[in-house]
Amino acid sequence: WAVGGPGARIERHAPGVLSVESDGIRWVHCGGIRAATPGADAHAESLGAFERMRRQLGLAGLGFERVVRTWIYVNQITAEKDGLQRYQELNRARTDFYQGIRFVGGGGPGQHPGTAYPASTGIGTGGDRITMACLAMESRRPDVFLLPLENPQQTPAFDYQPVYSPQSPKFSRAMAVVQGHFVSTLVSGTASIVDARTAHVGDVVRQTEQTLENIERLIAPDNYARHGLPGAGATLKDIAKLRVYVKRAGDYEACRRVVERALPSVPAIYLQADVCRPDLLVEIEAVAFSPVKATA
Repeated sequence: WAVGGPGARIERHAPGVLSVESDGIRWVHCGGIRAATPGADAHAESLGAFERMRRQLGLAGLGFERVVRTWIYVNQITAEKDGLQRYQELNRARTDFYQGIRFVGGGGPGQHPGTAYPASTGIGTGGDRITMACLAMESRRPDVFLLPLENPQQTPAFDYQPVYSPQSPKFSRAMAVVQGHFVSTLVSGTASIVDARTAHVGDVVRQTEQTLENIERLIAPDNYARHGLPGAGATLKDIAKLRVYVKRAGDYEACRRVVERALPSVPAIYLQADVCRPDLLVEIEAVAFSPVKATA
């Protein structure tokens, strides 16, 4: 995440805690967050990591309600204990931790009428610990506000039925940071899900295509208008960077060909990583930058 200009001010508050202020907006990034000690289970360890993230943000003078984006790396993400996957136990911990937090998710004409949660990626990782990172923001500018976005062809993750997770994943499909006549859209980890069901089971090409279609619909101008902000929105051409998680190493080339056909000039990082459902083969996160056009 790059911020530049002669007025940019950088502060390092602790190892892994950095803030940058520019043009009346202050960003805080916390990385490498883990619980002080490994938990007895994924729920306990996740709670410990969230609490430490809260304390690290406090070193930069921000509360957790200012978080706009999280990244959660869960080792053995689909492994089960007592009938619950580690990802499901993470969701239980996230629900418990978010209880009572009123996230900053509005303040402008595009305020989403539903629940505001940060954008997020929850993905599998190696090692033996759960690791987290977050991006938070504050601004006193009256033309800066946050707009959580949902996809019209997907059930909001926080409304998933218990069959997918006893406590639903508490995140928005994207978080738009509106800065006057400009918007940055932080797209959550997105997969081949239509409504709440996995689409194209076993087919990495179709799953990748469906994932990109989901992102395209999420950031589209008509979806911004649906959320109350006409004139905003983006296309795939406005995406500035991608991170592509591929479950099986053997699927990398097929997945990459689909992505490069749709986004031939966008910088992309490909990683082998497990995804939160056993039948999901690909997950993609993105950032798009686009103008807010005047409307009649």
